[in-house]
Amino acid sequence: MGGTTDKTTNEEEKKVAKRGKKYQEATKLVDRDQVYSAEEAIELVKKASTAKFDETVEIAVRLGVDPKKADQQIRGAVVLPNGTGKTQRVLVFAKGEKAKEAEAAGADYVGDEDYINKISQGWFDFDVIVATPDMMGQVGKLGRVLGPKGLMPNPKTGTVTFEVEKAVNEIKAGKVEYRVDKAGNIHCPIGKVSFETNKLVENLTTIIDTLNKVKPAAAKGTYMKNVAVASTMGPGVKVNAASVGK
Repeated sequence: MGGTTDKTTNEEEKKVAKRGKKYQEATKLVDRDQVYSAEEAIELVKKASTAKFDETVEIAVRLGVDPKKADQQIRGAVVLPNGTGKTQRVLVFAKGEKAKEAEAAGADYVGDEDYINKISQGWFDFDVIVATPDMMGQVGKLGRVLGPKGLMPNPKTGTVTFEVEKAVNEIKAGKVEYRVDKAGNIHCPIGKVSFETNKLVENLTTIIDTLNKVKPAAAKGTYMKNVAVASTMGPGVKVNAASVGK
């Protein structure tokens, strides 16, 4: 993340001071200048978790890409071996046999025009949308509503497909989407604080391996610049990306 100036250090200290006492105590467990192994980082995240609920553990990766260039945009999905600890509510837009297939696979909601109308009226009681290609003409009308929320089905993430059963099963098993933002960062959940350390490390490793595999040929210089993990309410812990993955 580059050098740290006195000004940025003071600003960060002020931000920490505004947080609660529990957060301030948690930050003392982490050496902000140290880069930890995946196991050490996860252990620190678990120790620094002070919330009364089971916090989500998230990985943040800063990549050496230029998202403004079409050949350096990174987007996709991966099934985490140990899931995310969250049950995803899946809405499937399909008709006929594909609708029956979706229901049999365990989709929470299955339909067509009826759900399109509900969403246009402000209904968002779901986490992921899967749509068969023949439904995208109608689903596309919801682009302005679904797009900003990151809910629009996309072939790159496997959510526009005729393989409805496979799509629903993968999502229920712990499939997560990743997408580089304007600053070149990717954020992704890798589980819950209650997960065993080795399971969180395995999920983290899966994300790192996947990102390495989709490295754009046009990306120059250091590709994986910074990696950090944190719980919902806890401080970030830097991870040595070079020691992670295959």
